[in-house]
Amino acid sequence: MTRARTAGPPNREEGSTDTSVRRARAHVPDDADNGWQSKRHNQAGRGTRTITPETDNTMSNRTLVIIPTYNERENLPTVVSALFDNVPDANLLIVDDGSPDGTGGIADQMAHDDPRVFAMHRTGKLGLGSAYLVGFGWGLERGYDILVEMDADGSHPAQTLPTMLETVGRESVPGSPALVIGSRWVPGGAVVNWPKSREILSRAGNVYTRVALGLPVKDATAGFRAYRADALAALDLTTVDSYGYCFQVDMTMRMIDAGHTVREVPIVFREREVGESKMSRAIVLEAMWKVTLWGAARRARQVRAALTHRTASRAVGGSPGSRPTR
Repeated sequence: MTRARTAGPPNREEGSTDTSVRRARAHVPDDADNGWQSKRHNQAGRGTRTITPETDNTMSNRTLVIIPTYNERENLPTVVSALFDNVPDANLLIVDDGSPDGTGGIADQMAHDDPRVFAMHRTGKLGLGSAYLVGFGWGLERGYDILVEMDADGSHPAQTLPTMLETVGRESVPGSPALVIGSRWVPGGAVVNWPKSREILSRAGNVYTRVALGLPVKDATAGFRAYRADALAALDLTTVDSYGYCFQVDMTMRMIDAGHTVREVPIVFREREVGESKMSRAIVLEAMWKVTLWGAARRARQVRAALTHRTASRAVGGSPGSRPTR
């Protein structure tokens, strides 16, 4: 049995625009030596106890890597192996959206075999953004210090993750990075096996995002990220209603607007070799449309703030060019 599993249909949290899932629950045998409950224990009818953030003493590590999956059965084992080869102390939460190819079953087996792995099952394909949001909530409840986003298709280089984890800051250090992005478009970054058309689309999209939103980030659409948990916890994630590229832009904007430092680490991004890309025209159009709306709203706020400041300055110092009467 998996260490974390959801059952039943997803439910919508009150006041939230994001489709979420029920709280994941994990069980262990009452007589276990720090081990997790297996199917054999269930069949034998032994008792179980529910793991809570307070009672879970198996988590000596404070980094949680979140990997959403949908039809990734061929890629997932390789990606997980590379992850633990490079960051053996990390914990992993696999969020599977009811993959018809059996990815969820592979995640179950991994969670059964390795105490560092948790599997969460959702009903239906609910989207990348909502998968990360439910993963963030799961990790924050359990007291992790760093939450990592990572794709299941092998495009994100696990060997760069130690550098990203070293770069992400500590809450006690003022100005330290709260978000580290594995970036394709900073010096040292690159893409491999991409058609030129897709590279142009990604570069142009990031330039447009940078100009429209005024974000000091070269790769705001990147999906390989390490967040400081305290910074995430301070955001109102219930208002996030974005997916794909748009979700990553949204989260970058929220972190910067909250006053946090964002840093980019160069990565070599490799196009998947197995399976089908989840990128679609709808995801690209959503990103362009929302970035345009967000950009217009930000510029309108800036104009209003400038006019308010100008009016206040005039009220205090008098109209420009006016002379005092004698």
